[in-house]
Amino acid sequence: MHIGCPKEIKPQEYRVGLTPNAAQEAVNHGHKVTVETSAGIGAGFPDEDYIAAGANVVGTAAEVFEIADMIVKVKEPQPVERKMLLDGQILFTYLHLAPDPEQTKDLMESGATCIAYETVTDDRGGLPLLAPMSEVAGRLAPQVGAWTLQKANGGRGVLMGGVPGVGPARVVVIGGGVVGTHAARIAAGMGADVTVLDRSLPRLRYLDDVFGNVFKSSYASAGNTIELAQQADMIIGAVLIPGAAAPKLISRAQLSELKPGAALVDVAIDQGGCFETSKATTHQDPIYDVDGIMHYCVANMPGAVARTSTIALGNATMPFMLSLADKGWRQACEDDHHLLNGLNVHAGQLTYYAVGKALGIDVISPALALKA
Repeated sequence: MHIGCPKEIKPQEYRVGLTPNAAQEAVNHGHKVTVETSAGIGAGFPDEDYIAAGANVVGTAAEVFEIADMIVKVKEPQPVERKMLLDGQILFTYLHLAPDPEQTKDLMESGATCIAYETVTDDRGGLPLLAPMSEVAGRLAPQVGAWTLQKANGGRGVLMGGVPGVGPARVVVIGGGVVGTHAARIAAGMGADVTVLDRSLPRLRYLDDVFGNVFKSSYASAGNTIELAQQADMIIGAVLIPGAAAPKLISRAQLSELKPGAALVDVAIDQGGCFETSKATTHQDPIYDVDGIMHYCVANMPGAVARTSTIALGNATMPFMLSLADKGWRQACEDDHHLLNGLNVHAGQLTYYAVGKALGIDVISPALALKA
C-alpha cells in the first residue's frame, strides 16, 4: 500500500500524522511512504529523518493525495484537503464530525473511507487513539487556565497555589475521565483546591481510591455542578460522549452566577464544547470574554506541545495504521471490531450512529458497510 502524510494546515497545528519511526515501520512492512516536505518540522522531524527512514518527500500536499492509497493525518481535513480526497481512498485521522456538518457532507461526497481515531475502541471500553491526546490536553488545561486567570488576560488575577496567608485558586473539573483525571492531577500539583465532578459512582470511587486527598470528588448533578461552579476561579470542561456532540453543562444565563474573571477551559471544544458560550479558538488568539467570564477554547490544544503529542499519538496509531496497510481496510476491520468502530464514513454513507443522530443524517451500520 502507498501511505501518504501531508503537512497539517490547521492554524498553529505543528503535529504530524506520521513520525519517521512509523514511516520506517511501514517501509519495513513493504509499503511505500510519501511525506509532504516540512510536514514534520513543527514536531522536530526534518525531511532528512523521513528520507533516512525510507520515505519519499514531495513538494506539495496535492502530490501526496494524488498517489496515496491511505492518507494519515492528525486533524480533520480542511476544506481544501477534502477536495483532494479520492474515491476509495482511506483517510485515517481525527474527524470529530458531530459538530461539523460541512466536513461530514464533503467526506460523504468524496467517496473516501474515513476512519476516525476518536471512535476506535479497545477491550477495556476505552478509546486508545484518543487517550494520548486526552492525557496531553488534560495536563495542559490547568497550565493554560492559569495563564487565562492572569489579570492582564482579563482573568481574576488569582495564583493557582496561592501564597502563605492567601488561599489557592479553586478549580472545578467537570468529567472524571482521562482528560479530567490528568487535569485534576496537574491542578492539584500546582497547589490549587481541586474538585472533580462525574456522574459515574464507580468512577468517583476509583478516583477516591487512587488519589485519596490529592483532590476532592463530587457527583455531577445539575444543582451541584452550578453550586461548585459559582465558587470556582477556574472550570475545566472535560466531558466526552464518544463520537457525539458534547453536552452543554453551563448555560449563557448561568455565566452571571460565576465569579467575575473566572476562567472556563473547554477541552471538549473539538466535539462542539461543553459550555453554551464556547466557540473554537486558535493558539494565536486563544481566549475571549463573554459577560466578564474568560473562555479558553483552543480546538487543538495538544498542538502547543507538538513533539510530545506527535510521538505519543504515533505510538498509539502505528499498529492500527500498519494493520490497515498490511491487510487493506476491509480485512483489517473484519479482523478487529475495535478498528471497525472507527469507521465513520464509507462510499458516500455515514456509518457512525452518534454522528448521524447529531446531524440528522441516515446511517448504515459499519458491519453493513464492510459487507457492501
